[in-house]
Amino acid sequence: MINITFPDGNIKSFENIPSGLDVAMNISDDFARNCVAMEIDSSIVDLNTKIIRDSSVRFITNREPEALDILRHSAAHVMAQAILHVFPEAKLTIGPVVENGFYYDIDMEPVSEEDFPKIEAEMKKIIKAKIPFKRKEVSKSEAMDFYINEPYKLEMISELKDGTISLYEQGDFTDLCRGPHIPHTGFVKAIKLMKVSGAYWRADQTKQQLQRIYGTAFFNKKELNAYLHFLEEAKKRNHRKIGMAMDLFSFHEEAPGMPFFHPKGLVIWESLIDYWRLEHKTAGYVEIKTPVMLSRSLWEKSGHWENYRENMYTSMVDETEYAIKPMNCPGGMLFYGVKPHSYKDLPMRAAEIGLVHRHELSGVLSGLFRVRAFHQDDAHIFMTPDQIEDEILGVFRLVERIYSAFGLGFNLELSTRPEKSIGTDKQWEVATEGLKSALKSYGMDYKINEGDGAFYGPKIDVHIKDALGRTWQCGTIQLDMALPERFDLSYIAKDNEKHRPLMIHRVIYGSIERFFGILIEHFAGKFPLWMTPVQAAILPINDDLVSYANKIQAVLVKAGLRTEVDSRTESLNKKVREAQLNHIPLILTIGKKEKESGTLSVRTLDGHVRYGINREEFLKRVLEHINGRKLDMEIF
Repeated sequence: MINITFPDGNIKSFENIPSGLDVAMNISDDFARNCVAMEIDSSIVDLNTKIIRDSSVRFITNREPEALDILRHSAAHVMAQAILHVFPEAKLTIGPVVENGFYYDIDMEPVSEEDFPKIEAEMKKIIKAKIPFKRKEVSKSEAMDFYINEPYKLEMISELKDGTISLYEQGDFTDLCRGPHIPHTGFVKAIKLMKVSGAYWRADQTKQQLQRIYGTAFFNKKELNAYLHFLEEAKKRNHRKIGMAMDLFSFHEEAPGMPFFHPKGLVIWESLIDYWRLEHKTAGYVEIKTPVMLSRSLWEKSGHWENYRENMYTSMVDETEYAIKPMNCPGGMLFYGVKPHSYKDLPMRAAEIGLVHRHELSGVLSGLFRVRAFHQDDAHIFMTPDQIEDEILGVFRLVERIYSAFGLGFNLELSTRPEKSIGTDKQWEVATEGLKSALKSYGMDYKINEGDGAFYGPKIDVHIKDALGRTWQCGTIQLDMALPERFDLSYIAKDNEKHRPLMIHRVIYGSIERFFGILIEHFAGKFPLWMTPVQAAILPINDDLVSYANKIQAVLVKAGLRTEVDSRTESLNKKVREAQLNHIPLILTIGKKEKESGTLSVRTLDGHVRYGINREEFLKRVLEHINGRKLDMEIF
């Protein structure tokens, strides 16, 4: 008798050894049709796995979070099988699931997106055939014999420990794989190949170049169509295209990965910084500035030389080796150590907009999202042990205020000690428990990422959600007990003895360049009035009115508005259209009537036009809107 315990505590007994599918069908045929796999005693396995002992079982239906990864893992096998049907000489390597889909690296003749229709047609045949995925366990020697003519699979198998190796069969195709997989290929209801790129075997440029073919899969066509629509929307919001069209920034091959900000881009930049400074001053921070280049001995002392050297740019100066800072932390330590401190000085919140450089491989550079030179809105908070929770909660509240100014929600993730780290077990335990305690007090649900902390301490990552529902990791809060010890930082406590301060590293924008790029895509270039480069375009309807338009501009500029006069000899419709394409929020048309009455005609980006607006009333409402940093355009 086999007893199956379900998540709700119910137990069912089976006289014969059942498979997961048998148990699911015992619940109902409809339920079984929606089951993708199952979890037995915390291990996710195929649905046709036999349950040979009393077990706790949870079924994974197509609505569960894990189901989509299992589907896409199986879809990668479907794609590989189809490619071998179309290109019999191809040699397979690996085919993992990635965010939003999967890929397979294949040693084969070059392919392009023009080849996708014939591959997809073959995939659809395989899907229609509902070919079962059958797990087969073999010895290492049997696996090597099976893949004797497959050099990449053979290489991977040779590196495995002796023991049982699992293969998955689907008709005439067998792949080396741990699983689990969907019951049969027919579960893949919607599939699409997305792109192809080059990749080196094992990311080694000395090895064979492969074809990396990406695809995605869903349980139904509606979800696939929604995803493709999302991609189209994301493409329209591409920050590189919008940045070029709006003349915000550029990149040059003389400085790869190092952005140049143009005048209009710098307006947005300064708006971000001004707002940041206002909020930090209100929250009790002081602002500092530390050098870009510091000596190797400092980086050895901080631990960066040992743990981060491969990402650092270095230079010899007067026979001494220096490094351009990849992080602001050591400079913050030196600032604290300039003079003695009392417990009455703490907490000390020292913030810095610091320019840092990190060596990123050229292949991963991506507009403002991945650069080599960027600014971090760092802050280092020095505190006593009893101040940990309050200070972290203070950072959470600051995060809330700043992100809400841009209409961004967020969620939290706690990352714990990685394998490569500095500090004692006790220090890590105190730091990690301090973060957990603050998270509990804050009351927001959070996810734990085991082993993903910084090398000097555990951290809380803040993931923002943009207008398209995409998440971005921007802010981070890291509790550090190691650097204060390495730099021998101290304060005089109430007992008149020296004690070691604890320290929080934190950023909110993160990389300001990256945050800038995220905002471009979040707002699709239509920035809120308070931060947009040109707040008002003044359009005289003929040449005779240009002089009056210039006078209006002078009044608006004096009041603090950023304006442009379009004095070209073009039709009004063309001027309006171009102002709209440049996402200028306020478009003021100046005609004879406006000049005579001293009023303004105002068109907003939503297409609404208001006539006869008093100039003083216009300025009053617009300035209130700007000073309130409002997100909407409901001004009049």
